[in-house]
Amino acid sequence: MTTLTVTAKGQVTLRKDVLRHLGVRPGEKLMVDMLPDGRITVRSARPAGRIADVFGFLKREDGPSLSIDDIGALAARSWAGKR
Repeated sequence: MTTLTVTAKGQVTLRKDVLRHLGVRPGEKLMVDMLPDGRITVRSARPAGRIADVFGFLKREDGPSLSIDDIGALAARSWAGKR
């Protein structure tokens, strides 16, 4: 557990290890949720995922990769079946 000190101005400084744990760098924002029992939760305000996380999402491991035309044709077939 980490203990922090509140300054006379009501400010708290988070140590580097805490910021590293949150994945937060200088200039980024934090979200603070105030819970009814007097506790708070602190988390990074940026989205958890990265755009790079979606690369390969549609890749099929047991067959050839789909081209844009293949994906379009599958989408059109799927859309036509819902009409």
